Amino acid sequence: MSSAAAWSYTATLWPFLGNDDWTHVEQFGPPVQFLCDYSAKAERRTDGKDVEFVTQQLIYTERAGIKQQDRFLIGASALANPIAAGALEVRSVNRYADTLERLAEDYEIAT
Repeated sequence: MSSAAAWSYTATLWPFLGNDDWTHVEQFGPPVQFLCDYSAKAERRTDGKDVEFVTQQLIYTERAGIKQQDRFLIGASALANPIAAGALEVRSVNRYADTLERLAEDYEIAT
């Protein structure tokens, strides 16, 4: 995103690592904070698995590498368990060009 549209919120991301082979419980990496902007918007969308869903939040960031099944929370959190923290599941990620300064691509994350 260009410097003209500065980020104003801190968010926390827990990267999805997979399911435990024995218990099938979802496993997540440690929480990571980054800057973003967001809107609470209910839209009908389709995720990467062609499953229709209604968005709860749309997050706008330059942070690359966010993927479906990661967990996301507006605000800073140090809790190791994203479910206990109230984090939402990332359902889809769309990439957009930084058309003004061409420094870093922008991403829209739908939960």
